[in-house]
Amino acid sequence: MRGRSSSVGARRWAGVPVAVVAALALVPGCRAAGGDAAGGPAGPGPATSAAAGHATSPLADPDGTRPGLAPLTTSADRAAARALIARVTTKGRGPRTGYSREQFGYAWTDSAQGVPYAHNGCDTRDDVLRRDGQDVVFRAGSTCVVTSMTLDDPYTGKVIDWTKQHAATVQIDHVMPLSYDWQMGAARWTRAERERIANDPLNLMPVDGPANSAKGDSGPASWLPPNKAIRCAYVVRFAQVSLKYALPVTGPDKAMMLRQCGG
Repeated sequence: MRGRSSSVGARRWAGVPVAVVAALALVPGCRAAGGDAAGGPAGPGPATSAAAGHATSPLADPDGTRPGLAPLTTSADRAAARALIARVTTKGRGPRTGYSREQFGYAWTDSAQGVPYAHNGCDTRDDVLRRDGQDVVFRAGSTCVVTSMTLDDPYTGKVIDWTKQHAATVQIDHVMPLSYDWQMGAARWTRAERERIANDPLNLMPVDGPANSAKGDSGPASWLPPNKAIRCAYVVRFAQVSLKYALPVTGPDKAMMLRQCGG
């Protein structure tokens, strides 16, 4: 885990009104000048921060509310991973006809129904940045809008010092891509159901922007994270989304998912 000195923290908070600092002290992952972290804001919000713990095994995070994506290295974990992936159903991809991002609702809406963090006053993108970021800094006067952070990117293994001025260096990956969802059955869902999967933190991972762009709407048979150590954990998360939303994957994707965990 990487941190920064209290002197750096003090400079970051210089000039911020005391009332704002006090409010931000209640936000997970936000450290005041002394480096202390406290509990979350009123209402649903990220339960933990990567700054306060380690990346989490997907097997221990069925809701997607804990930070990061830890490798699965033990034989027991990898056996559990294969058992979970085995439950995923398969079918061929349907047509992409009619797909657009807008079919899944307004991007990063806070009003999706039935997912963690919804209706907490922050957009979904900022919720997951706050969940996974370390040394998170917010816009002055806000307890939502993340302006800088450090990210241990699971997909590449790089440490990214991110600022909002260069927002594209970190993108939010839909682990099971929305176009893929559309082709595997979401085209027949209601708009509210599609909005839910698009904003479910289980399906969202802040990652290196170029790696996410390279992925596109690929399934695991066509694209896997460059960081080989994380590939089993990645396909487990893909399977968790598939199972939660009763969306199948293609046969080749399932075979590749099992292979990544030793199957």
